[in-house]
Amino acid sequence: MNDSALDSAEQYQTIARAIHYICANAKRQPTLKEIAEAMGFSEYHLQRVFTAWAGVSPKRFLQYVTKAHALEALRASQDVLGVSLDAGLSGSGRLHDLMVSCEAMSPGEIKALGGGLVIGFGLAPTPFGQALLGWTPRGICHLVFCDSDESVQIESLKSRWPESTLQRDDLAASQLSGRIFAKELERGKLHLVIRGTNFQIKVWEALLQVPSSRVVSYRQLAELAGVPKAQRAVGSALAANTVGYLIPCHRVIRSDGELGSFRWGVARKQAIQTWEACSDG
Repeated sequence: MNDSALDSAEQYQTIARAIHYICANAKRQPTLKEIAEAMGFSEYHLQRVFTAWAGVSPKRFLQYVTKAHALEALRASQDVLGVSLDAGLSGSGRLHDLMVSCEAMSPGEIKALGGGLVIGFGLAPTPFGQALLGWTPRGICHLVFCDSDESVQIESLKSRWPESTLQRDDLAASQLSGRIFAKELERGKLHLVIRGTNFQIKVWEALLQVPSSRVVSYRQLAELAGVPKAQRAVGSALAANTVGYLIPCHRVIRSDGELGSFRWGVARKQAIQTWEACSDG
């Protein structure tokens, strides 16, 4: 197999397998040869594919999956808890610079179950595998990763908005994905339309203020959201998020440095964190 034979989805599957192996064996620091043999690839091939995707070698990636690195990242994120939150987050983080904005759907819109609403949707490649995207004239309302039968995710979208008119457009979805995951992003161009309880929206809006390549603990996020004693409920709010990546649940880890859960898989969570860190230099 050569690099050109791998499309973006297949490339991510290779990377996901490598990440899973690296994370599972990080304590003993496996060599490039060991990782490549576990993947069934040559060292040269794995090095090329991994570096092209992540921007760093598998060996460098090991640094990102150690608990020491995670704990250091948590300590570095303490400033996001300050009163001058916006000033503290004025760095060059990719999604922070993008200034993703969002608005909540009104109770009336939610009660109508999408009646009179036109939702475009489609499957698109991303650096982290296939994703199902959904959007309205007001903004993006859905982004979930698809590791199994795509029909399951499509039915989930339909059941969430049973009275809406869904219009499939995979080309538009691919174009939207290209904007979301582009290396060079334009400021202020993406708008989210989100549906959730008041508590969930409060948590998601707090999470949007955590810049790319940074992580916070569940406790820190609870403080950011103004609910310091509701760490368990914060975790439930993250699990209910249906706008993956843009509402960056992947940036929340446990206070002991462990990754914690992620509805689209821990390997993908680690992949996104590392991809952002490498993209931000």
